Amino acid sequence: MKMAVDILASELGRLAQSDGEHPTAIETLSVFRRSAPTEPMACFYTLGLAIAAQGDKQVALGDQVIDYGAGQSLLTTVDLPVVAHITQASPTRPYLGLLLTLDAHALLQLATEMDLPPLPREPAPRAISVSPLDAAMLDAVLRLVRLLDQPRLVAHIAPLVQQEIMVRLLSGAHGPYLRHLLAVGSPSHQIAKAMSWLKQHFRSDILMDELAASVHMSPSTFRQHFRALTGMSPVQYQKQLRLQEARQLMLHHGIDAGSTATRVGYESASQFSRDYSRLFGAPPQRDIKRMRELAHG
Repeated sequence: MKMAVDILASELGRLAQSDGEHPTAIETLSVFRRSAPTEPMACFYTLGLAIAAQGDKQVALGDQVIDYGAGQSLLTTVDLPVVAHITQASPTRPYLGLLLTLDAHALLQLATEMDLPPLPREPAPRAISVSPLDAAMLDAVLRLVRLLDQPRLVAHIAPLVQQEIMVRLLSGAHGPYLRHLLAVGSPSHQIAKAMSWLKQHFRSDILMDELAASVHMSPSTFRQHFRALTGMSPVQYQKQLRLQEARQLMLHHGIDAGSTATRVGYESASQFSRDYSRLFGAPPQRDIKRMRELAHG
């Protein structure tokens, strides 16, 4: 297994010869390289499978801290605000990893076609999980990465390999996490629906009791299941959606902090600045300056 992981690291290093995120000809596949540990960074993880081939990474979701490294995979089943950073990397042994985003509809279709064991009756797990790569999954991932060397075949073969990876996810150690999300009517599925609604309406003042009713839960049950899945309350989740959007507006569109605060739903610019500093570690202007300096090396 170690040899196969080393081979994957070599392939990723060849694709990503400079630090940063590298999109590929396979739209759902990105490769990452970092030559030094990084500072903790607040960001959003979407439905996807992340794999570390070399180096170590840490992800914090609410009060849950997850460490994973070479030969391990991390699955995220819903859109989650996390704090992530590379903990082990050097110029001679950089962090090398990949992210494969997943299609919820394709996963649901596969799950209905597969003969999967019943889900355990225990409470729904958190929306993030870590598992060692088994030989079959590692082989499939390696084949997907190597397919990039055959650009004429990507459109025809990549969907088949990605389908194999999803089948292996559903039937492997990550399977229960995915299936809790996909099971229509399950608490995880209902909370995922509420999270999707929040993502579309995060700028508005939302009555969480009404949102709970929309997914057929009492307010207390809704908050309990929401925190169990995401590690935070619905209000905290909405706040992180607002702040992440604010950061993107200021970073990529040059909008000032006061205007941004209003755009993302804040009535008080000072409250916006306090919340922003608490999440990102610096006031808006200083954080954006730091982000631009990092982007330009």
